Amino acid sequence: MNARCTGLEISTATADHAAAVHGLVSELAEATGLAGKFTSKVDDFLAHGFGESPMFEALVASLDGEVVAAALYFYTFSTWRGEPGVYLQDLVVTESARGQGVGERLMQRLAAVSMRRGATHLRLAVDRNNHGAAKFYERCGLSVTEADDIYEIVDERFARMGHEQ
Repeated sequence: MNARCTGLEISTATADHAAAVHGLVSELAEATGLAGKFTSKVDDFLAHGFGESPMFEALVASLDGEVVAAALYFYTFSTWRGEPGVYLQDLVVTESARGQGVGERLMQRLAAVSMRRGATHLRLAVDRNNHGAAKFYERCGLSVTEADDIYEIVDERFARMGHEQ
């Protein structure tokens, strides 16, 4: 990984960053053709990322005081490895900041922060149509695991499952 981008500041996101981070994730949804699935609001980020019991954490990268990238993540535990890990939910870099090493720097900082908390590994999922992201993560040293498929249950079906006891 390289550090080509000078003047870049990476910090832990605070509630003051919620709108900017939400905007970046909205850009990601639009860029990947999934804007129709993006229903979260800034208030959701405030409540679930910066409230009493945060469900995620985030790092932000700024150039000249403007947030140009963010990494949203949460900690996990691998029962098979017996070790804590980190799951990168979203990494977004604005179009204007791409190609300058911003994403690599965020990945490096995330690894360092997570290792200080005891994490030994990082996982993430990439939308099958996001070939640019897949190439980026491969350049960063990540590899595709053939052992896992991601399953989900959402909305009404999830609610029904929760009521069937």
